[in-house]
Amino acid sequence: MPKSKRNRIVTLSKTRSKGHELKGALLQEVRDCCDKYAHLFVFNIDNMRNAKLKDLRTHWKDSRFFFGKNRVMQLALGRSDSDEYRTGLRFVSEELKGSVGLFFSNGDKTSVVEWFQDFQEKDHARSGFVATEEVVCQQGPLSQFTHTMEPQLRKLGLPTALTKGAVTLLEDHTVCKDGDELTPEQVRILKLLDVKMASFKVNLLCVWSKDGSFERLDTSESTAQKDCAVGL
Repeated sequence: MPKSKRNRIVTLSKTRSKGHELKGALLQEVRDCCDKYAHLFVFNIDNMRNAKLKDLRTHWKDSRFFFGKNRVMQLALGRSDSDEYRTGLRFVSEELKGSVGLFFSNGDKTSVVEWFQDFQEKDHARSGFVATEEVVCQQGPLSQFTHTMEPQLRKLGLPTALTKGAVTLLEDHTVCKDGDELTPEQVRILKLLDVKMASFKVNLLCVWSKDGSFERLDTSESTAQKDCAVGL
């Protein structure tokens, strides 16, 4: 009887891991950017949205963003006076904790800081976000919704019915109050109503310059909430 192929032994030691190569490539990229760009900023993000971060990369196409893998970035920059890649980079390494990233730019330092202070984009909140306002739907027709959506709205908790083929709210309904921690149902209703409470904002925490100087930046003007979404 021929030997079954299902019983074939595979030696896992023969497989090649790309993890080490990828980390090495990232380390070299970060160091190359330290040589190429005049300024290095550490940033964090309020209400992380991958699509909006992608748009930000496009806007700052002559600059570079790195987000994630803090330990590799710390290794690239150096953690002490004896192993820092350039003078002062050890102070940047100390700031790489939690959900932060690196932003390299040749732009004027003051202009870059002011641009990010002014920049923010509204977006829909996610589950767990704390509501910043009260939202009340008034009794009557909800003309923005088609009749096919009425069962979905009722399932989400809205007291609706079809009246002559139109979606109608049978009574005033408070979707959320200021300070409420939003549930998935509330988030879905707010999105259907196109109510945007969250703000995507990048906060610059500190800056290192090629001359070796390091400066922590004031982020007290940032008032945007952080919801539970983190990622790239």
